[in-house]
Amino acid sequence: MRDQVAAADGGPASSRLGQFSWALFEGARNPYVLLVTIYIFAPYFAVHLAGDPARGQTLWGDLSSLTGFLIALSAPIFGAIADQTGHRKRWVFVSMLVLATASYLLWFAKADGTGLSLFEVSLLIVVCGLVFEINAVFHNAMLASVAPHDRVATLSGWALALGNASGVVLLLLMLAGLALPGVVDWPFVADAPWFGADPALHEPERLAGPISAMWFLVFAMPLFLFAGDRAGNVKSVGEAVSRGLRQLRRTIQSLRHYRNVATYLLARMLYTDGKTAVLVFGGIYAAGTFGWEPLQMLVYGVVLSVFATLGGFFGGFLDNVFGSRRAIFISIGGTAIGLVLSLSMTPTEILFFIPYDPATEPKLHDLPFFQTLPEVLYVLVVILIAIFITAAYANSRTMLARIAPVSRMTEFFGLYALSGTATAFLSPFVVSRVTEAFASQRAGMVAILAFLIAGFVLMFFVREERAKDAG
Repeated sequence: MRDQVAAADGGPASSRLGQFSWALFEGARNPYVLLVTIYIFAPYFAVHLAGDPARGQTLWGDLSSLTGFLIALSAPIFGAIADQTGHRKRWVFVSMLVLATASYLLWFAKADGTGLSLFEVSLLIVVCGLVFEINAVFHNAMLASVAPHDRVATLSGWALALGNASGVVLLLLMLAGLALPGVVDWPFVADAPWFGADPALHEPERLAGPISAMWFLVFAMPLFLFAGDRAGNVKSVGEAVSRGLRQLRRTIQSLRHYRNVATYLLARMLYTDGKTAVLVFGGIYAAGTFGWEPLQMLVYGVVLSVFATLGGFFGGFLDNVFGSRRAIFISIGGTAIGLVLSLSMTPTEILFFIPYDPATEPKLHDLPFFQTLPEVLYVLVVILIAIFITAAYANSRTMLARIAPVSRMTEFFGLYALSGTATAFLSPFVVSRVTEAFASQRAGMVAILAFLIAGFVLMFFVREERAKDAG
């Protein structure tokens, strides 16, 4: 009989099927982000439910800010519960059901006012965002109990790949089944939209919630059937929270002995806020500026998701050639320059000052999307942004691995995860206030540059050298 393989936390590892089930769960959950928060439902919310793109961008930013604030408050608490009490699958299951239910209810967000009110839809968005992160905390905490130490990184990479791939698959299915029917006469496209979805009632956009919910429930099931789980050190949730917060306080206090790491975490917190804002508001800005509907947004989502995957490889290339610190400079700088270039494109201008008249200029091609030069240039620029943003995520993780003290690596990666959510409310709040003040989507997007530049400048004070253990 084969000896039981040990997991990274010392207990028995799950079978290969159980390990794959853990990775597949990310493929089940992550399409919610692409369909609801970036490419399909968020633009619909801003343009049609809010009634005006600038007002919609302001409101969506406020909801994102509120969600980020609640996550910042609750993440340490749920992280402590996950670390100390164990039984993570119970929390994963409950949060999964809440997220799937709230996502499904977005179907009733009707632009004609006969469904849920704007306040009720807004509440659902906040609940979804908060529960999504809680679900991620407990799912991530399972990794060390599921996989052997030498497969942790591989399995984590598989989870990210499956998350992105499943999002692309769903975007393609919605494109072929809901957006293209009746628009093109292609052999693989149905004659009419699936489920009898009526574009005039914005049913393809409203289906983003139910489709992501059903996908989640179906592909999450293997986790509960095949992945292992264990009890933690304590049984009381209160005791777990108390222990976890004490450990967090000690870790934060120890940063005074690791000033270089502390400076890096602050820089990363700022530029990550900027990158997150680009993702949160990118789809809303594109839909409001160019008047894109679900067809264009679905194609846009597929293209960017594919190229974002390449960004991970690009980040590895930058790191290998230039080192982590220089790679971060390149990825942040590329994101900032790309953001400026993207804002220089509108339906009537290129690079801020070159006029373009869509009524007199010929169409570039016969495809039913991106037919004008400003649209094509905008998509090309945003492809570069997607590559640089993904590269920055990869480079940031590697940078910490290079400078954190070896003996406290796990502890500092926990702080790294927390720092990614600690100020997640700030950039959406700033974008909302600037958008509101100028009644302009473009002005709100310009505000994102402040976070990217601040993080970029702070990186000049970070050294790429390993910190010595302070004891």
